Amino acid sequence: MAHPRGETLQRPGDRGERAMRDDKCTAFLRWALPQLGRSWPGYRKVRRVICKRLARRLRSLGLADLDGYTQQLATHAEEWQHLDALCGIPISRFYRDRGVFETLEHFVLPAVAGATAAQSRTTLDCWSAGCASGEEAYTLAILWMVRLQPRFPQLDMRIVATDLDARLLARARAGRYAASSLKAFPEDLRAEAFEPDDGEWRVRDRFRRMDFLQQDLREAMSAGPFDVVLCRNVVLTYYAPPVQLAVMQRIADRLRPGGALVIGIHESLPDGLAGLAPWPGARAIYRRAAD
Repeated sequence: MAHPRGETLQRPGDRGERAMRDDKCTAFLRWALPQLGRSWPGYRKVRRVICKRLARRLRSLGLADLDGYTQQLATHAEEWQHLDALCGIPISRFYRDRGVFETLEHFVLPAVAGATAAQSRTTLDCWSAGCASGEEAYTLAILWMVRLQPRFPQLDMRIVATDLDARLLARARAGRYAASSLKAFPEDLRAEAFEPDDGEWRVRDRFRRMDFLQQDLREAMSAGPFDVVLCRNVVLTYYAPPVQLAVMQRIADRLRPGGALVIGIHESLPDGLAGLAPWPGARAIYRRAAD
């Protein structure tokens, strides 16, 4: 298989760090990402982040260039796992994409909660897939407990939050965040759910009752069934189409009939995915068809 040639690390530049030429790193990523089941177009805008990580990895291995790293991949199969780990893009903040959470609050969660109560169930089961450092999962918990649970006092929300990166999960469990991560959060939710903690903001204990689990969605996922699944800006952005279809079908199969799947606002579902229809009037939210 052809691979990029002639890459060398540049000398330290104005920023005092060694870097890779963008064109050479891009060529390497276009070659390597498909072999990991990942999609080059999803990485186009964030490629420099991956290239910096690659430069650090090469230095740690004592390699001078990407030719040497390509040889490392050819002779040490386990290095592909290290490369895959370098490709995570944890972009997360509280209340990300305000319109999505407003739709969840006013339409989706009340509908799902009403159906749950009608079935005489007492728990609303939710999953944040690709939760990064926990902001999405905590946003869902806070929104439910502060604004919606008073309307459904008989229901509790159970949240499972999963990610591939153990370091991000450790941050999620700690529940401490910089003020910049909370900028989009409505003031009443922020005041209710956070307390100052040594220059940061800590999620109050009563909003932290959730499970953070390490999972690679390509290999394993929570059994469900779930009433709401948020899988945003992960599978449908960074994975190749065959992987997208396989993973998203397994996720869809874990939704209860009438349950909601939330994806990124710039994402679309893969062709061939069965059992989902657009949630009426909602962007990037789909409903599992009734059996």
